[in-house]
Amino acid sequence: MTLNLSEEEIRKALFGSAGSVASEVTESPAAKPVLRSVAKAAQRKSSSPRLRVTLKVTKTFEGEEEVFTFDANTLSTLIAEQEAKSAAKKKRYKYSEVVSIVSV
Repeated sequence: MTLNLSEEEIRKALFGSAGSVASEVTESPAAKPVLRSVAKAAQRKSSSPRLRVTLKVTKTFEGEEEVFTFDANTLSTLIAEQEAKSAAKKKRYKYSEVVSIVSV
């Protein structure tokens, strides 16, 4: 059952009349580049999410309280709280209490 078909006949049998479709494709006109506004680029300062953690901290037990703020680059409030407490410890604050965690 050997048929001697040319390459063109095999292509028509497999893909149909694709040769005519290829000739119909035309180039689309070049798209104009979209200009971004400068104000929008200046408004965006950081691309990462930030949380601002506010702590009440003291160096001595029941001593004078100070407000300590820390900006964390995360969405997790738990991680932001841990980072803020470790930053307060580095500044030699011994006792800390979380006041608020808000997104910036």
